[in-house]
Amino acid sequence: MSAVPRSEKPAGRFRRMLDRLSSSQEDLESEELREDAATAGCTRIGDCQDREIVTVTGTLRTVTQRPRAGVPALEAELFDGSAALDVVWLGRRSITGIEPGRKLIASGRVGMSRGRRVLFNPKYELRPLGRE
Repeated sequence: MSAVPRSEKPAGRFRRMLDRLSSSQEDLESEELREDAATAGCTRIGDCQDREIVTVTGTLRTVTQRPRAGVPALEAELFDGSAALDVVWLGRRSITGIEPGRKLIASGRVGMSRGRRVLFNPKYELRPLGRE
């Protein structure tokens, strides 16, 4: 055995193929989302700190309508492969194009609510359907 752990060795084509075949579908999707975030020049959600202004990208996993303090609110969970973030649009019951499985880029100030990262009323850009 060599002194270098397997994860630190350069991976050859065969090793990468075996890793992909032995990985779960969820692991493969998470890896693809992390690469997409890096390519787009966005901050990884797992690296976002409280009260930091960020631009993140990922896939919407859930979209729900949930009132906050008596005001209608549309909530969505954005996942980029590293962590999840709640995106909340206050005063909205629905937004065309905001649906589970859709990819988007969102910008705003991250806050913490009940131990979860949250973006309230972010600027957002829906990713083209053809790129999914």
